[in-house]
Amino acid sequence: MKKKMIPGVLSIVMVLGVVSMTAVATQPETGNGCPSGAHYNLNIIGMSKPKNIDPEEAGITPGNGHRIFVALGNKGNKATTKILLEEGDFAVLDYDGTDGQAKFRLPNPDPDNTGETVYSVYLRVLGKPGGKIKMYTAATDPDIGEVVSDLKVVCVREKAQMKFANVSAELLYIYAWIYDEGEWSYQRIPLFSDELQDYLWYYENNGVRIAQLRFYEGVSTPVPDPEDVPHLASISPWQGTQGDTGLAVTITGTNTDFDGPGDDQTPAVDFGKNVTVSVTSADGTSIDVQIDIGAGADTGFRPVEVTQPDGTSMTIWFKVLAL
Repeated sequence: MKKKMIPGVLSIVMVLGVVSMTAVATQPETGNGCPSGAHYNLNIIGMSKPKNIDPEEAGITPGNGHRIFVALGNKGNKATTKILLEEGDFAVLDYDGTDGQAKFRLPNPDPDNTGETVYSVYLRVLGKPGGKIKMYTAATDPDIGEVVSDLKVVCVREKAQMKFANVSAELLYIYAWIYDEGEWSYQRIPLFSDELQDYLWYYENNGVRIAQLRFYEGVSTPVPDPEDVPHLASISPWQGTQGDTGLAVTITGTNTDFDGPGDDQTPAVDFGKNVTVSVTSADGTSIDVQIDIGAGADTGFRPVEVTQPDGTSMTIWFKVLAL
């Protein structure tokens, strides 16, 4: 379904065990939240110090471990690791992500994009209470650059026992606006589709020691259709020129709550480098802002980030034209 409009990208905040856009997998769950049966384990381990190990020099064979080491971060300072993804049988190809980058191999979850996975993935975090992770899928669109999925996993380590939650939609697909031959369309794209390139996960760590992932082959999960995913619907005008001052812009959303549950809060809006923003008004589904575009602002499409009072972050594309 084609729509001639500027794309919006919404991040769905999911506190594991509370809210998820993923439907229940088609197999009964056990007491820990996972299905029963064989599965592939992957542990993402937060480290306070870098590993700094070269696998080749250490004689380590890729794929012989089920863990990836990442920077630990802390409650006030996140540490971000890129986990590059490759299609194939499950295996860790680069386990040392403390240098900012790791690599993992996994199968195509939905080769025909039917909206039902051929395997499912579950996640939980362990360690001291209070830590938090954010994990989400991204890829490259040759026309506009990096595309980030609307759906994001946000997991806080609670004091209570943590159960696994189904994160198949969040980690096995990208829900995003895609630019194709001069038109935008909102799509659901499974990992390794030819629509995009260079798939990866971003793992943002705020003090979580261990995130456990389990992959269940043969356990399918139905995921949302693109039109059912909440997202930013439009930005008007969707472009401006270097040097513009006081440009009035309206951003609209679907299933959003920009001013909070009490209708008395203000979202944060960021247009990126060399663009200043002032929010003039906001209600549940729209935000009015005024922007000044610096003469040195980079031209082309850029993501505009909207952060709601509950911490949910959303992005939408805006184009800066040359003066």
